[in-house]
Amino acid sequence: MNENLFASFIAPTILGLPAAVLTILFPPLLIPTSKYLINNRLITTQQWLIKLTSKQMMTMHNTKGRTWSLMLVSLIIFIATTNLLGLLPHSFTPTTQLSMNLAMAIPLWAGAVIMGFRSKIKNALAHFLPQGTPTPLIPMLVIIETISLLIQPTALAVRLTANITAGHLLMHLIGSATLAMSTINLPSTLIIFTILILLTILEIAVALIQAYVFTLLVSLYLHDNT
Repeated sequence: MNENLFASFIAPTILGLPAAVLTILFPPLLIPTSKYLINNRLITTQQWLIKLTSKQMMTMHNTKGRTWSLMLVSLIIFIATTNLLGLLPHSFTPTTQLSMNLAMAIPLWAGAVIMGFRSKIKNALAHFLPQGTPTPLIPMLVIIETISLLIQPTALAVRLTANITAGHLLMHLIGSATLAMSTINLPSTLIIFTILILLTILEIAVALIQAYVFTLLVSLYLHDNT
């Protein structure tokens, strides 16, 4: 019970050297691949899910936007596997680090915005001033829209960090309560343990949903700029 509540969010080290890179590279190794013409059920299900997700995100895009499909699919798989990695015992979740999420969000957002200014500069500038705006409000709206544009990558990163961190903290607290109650009251322990199992199932869903939301928002930013 005296364990630091945020100990599980500290980046791991091996012999004093950061091991976060090895942790980040580990989940892709778990994704099965096949060299055969006829795939097994696991590979077939995996390909079906990737195709379904890609189709759902790319439907609204034009031909130029669909060139990002491989990157977006890779992004959602990476975030989903990394989120699920943190649900394993004695593991580390890289997506609880705001620095890592910003490192993903800022380049993707900047690439989409730069593409918009290069290919559709009139439409990109039109977002800063909605049609029919009264003249006295033009300077204020331009400032507001500029701030809104600049905080998009921060909102992406903070949303992912907050959702994953909150779930892990809640699981840690309920797990500690289950351990403490096990020597006091068995019926209460069973109830709390049942809640912990349900919360774990919820966290699995949250891990997948947050990966989808992060990638979908990047896809929407890309759609607005292509």
